[in-house]
Amino acid sequence: MQPLLSVKDLRIHFHTRNGLVRAVDGISYDVHAGKTTAIIGESGSGKSVACYGLLGLIPKPPGKVEGGTADFGGKDLLQLSEAELRKIRGRGISIIFQDPMTSLNPYLRIGDQMIEPLQLHFGMKKAEAWKRATAVLEEVGIRDADRRMNSYPFEFSGGMRQRVVIAMALITEPEIIIADEPTTALDVTVQAQILKLIAELQRNHNIGVIFISHDLSVISDIADDICVMKNGEIVEQGSRQQIFEQAQHPYTKKLLDAVPDTHKDIVENNDSEFLVVENLCTHFSSSRRAPVVKAVDNVSFKIKRREIVGLVGESGSGKSTIGRSILRLVDPTSGSVKIEGTETTALGYRDLKMLRRHMQMIFQDPYASLNPRMSVYDTLAEPLLLHKIATRKTLDSAVFELMDSVELARESVLRYPHEFSGGQRQRIAIGRAIATKPKFIVADEPVSALDVTIQAQILDLLLELVDRYELTMLFISHDLAVVRYIADRILVMCQGELVESGHSDQVFDNPQHPYTQTLLKSVPGKYLHDEIAAG
Repeated sequence: MQPLLSVKDLRIHFHTRNGLVRAVDGISYDVHAGKTTAIIGESGSGKSVACYGLLGLIPKPPGKVEGGTADFGGKDLLQLSEAELRKIRGRGISIIFQDPMTSLNPYLRIGDQMIEPLQLHFGMKKAEAWKRATAVLEEVGIRDADRRMNSYPFEFSGGMRQRVVIAMALITEPEIIIADEPTTALDVTVQAQILKLIAELQRNHNIGVIFISHDLSVISDIADDICVMKNGEIVEQGSRQQIFEQAQHPYTKKLLDAVPDTHKDIVENNDSEFLVVENLCTHFSSSRRAPVVKAVDNVSFKIKRREIVGLVGESGSGKSTIGRSILRLVDPTSGSVKIEGTETTALGYRDLKMLRRHMQMIFQDPYASLNPRMSVYDTLAEPLLLHKIATRKTLDSAVFELMDSVELARESVLRYPHEFSGGQRQRIAIGRAIATKPKFIVADEPVSALDVTIQAQILDLLLELVDRYELTMLFISHDLAVVRYIADRILVMCQGELVESGHSDQVFDNPQHPYTQTLLKSVPGKYLHDEIAAG
């Protein structure tokens, strides 16, 4: 079968002040109608550049296509002028971008953005284009599409915005869709809906899909063919079965080994209760007339000393609010939170400040939670000096000890957050959290945005630190595979309420609540995890 797109020996380099960066270095792959070609690899491997370069979407300079061919419909995309590429972009080849909030114009109604490609590529009049756009919105599952055409992007949820972006990619009936990490930041149930939607649209319209991702679980469910990229090169490619069952290259094996094992042995914890939460309620209201939002509603649970408890649920279920309420980063509306028998909800500022030395939080986005004007040294030194754990004389050795604990090179201690990778920044955030030698840590989605290998390193680091410092941890995540890997017990949240709890294997293997069952059915990667279980 003749491929829709045939890429041969593609080379894209960036000429920077620091030298030549070979972002894409001689790769070849094909895309067929009705099939999905997945490109996987860690951040910086060249996945996105390899696709964006085909359509002239890399910055020039410093980027430059140095060689190769990309045959699409008898035309070499790499030899076309900008005017000729504009006719193909959006019509012949469309893109679903990773973050719909940044790819949608916040100042324009959804309808105005939807009809633009129809007017540009087909010369449709507004009324005809509006009717066509409404039909496509309905096709991707947007209810009351005619009314929602007049809405703005901020009025949609994350999953709905992603559906809008898919509709925009589909509206011109392209032959190929490039899906660049389209489900990375989505909850597991919304992710399952989006993947199912893409598959249905692909079948209905016989579209070829290039799916860019670092999530092997997702890829194992949807891909027909897989290209594994590392440092700008394809180190291995083949069918899904060949890659997941008969991987040959050490890097591919490394990626597969980094996927969290979904089995966790039951270990009895006979330690005393460390945290006791009873009837916790945290409600919000923007004004007296606004309805009350019951973010956390009558939640009760216990955590034993040295135990890791996973807290799972979709966005808006109240997970993060529970963590922040326990640490008094937000004040609960009512209920009781006792840490080692101390009622924290009744503490004044001075007593709470003393207690906070023993309670720390690891935030989801270290780039946002780290001060960009503070070096690593200053970031780690601040809590040491604030809580009088170190003096000016002992500060250097204390900071270096923290650097060693989170496996960061000592010579990078004077660098700033922007000079580190995402995984390294998360190590800095973890180092800051353990600086005060806390007894309790709330880890709020600490690995959600990381590559699979970096994610595995951070999870193993957390487990090691829990053992070394005898920490107790509440681990918040929407990634059920990660939670099962790290947590001893699991709590399931739904719309502010705790609907199920139990040991990891009990919750995963025999879920009782319908919501938990729905979550588990939505987890991608059954094929992959079956292969891991089979050894």
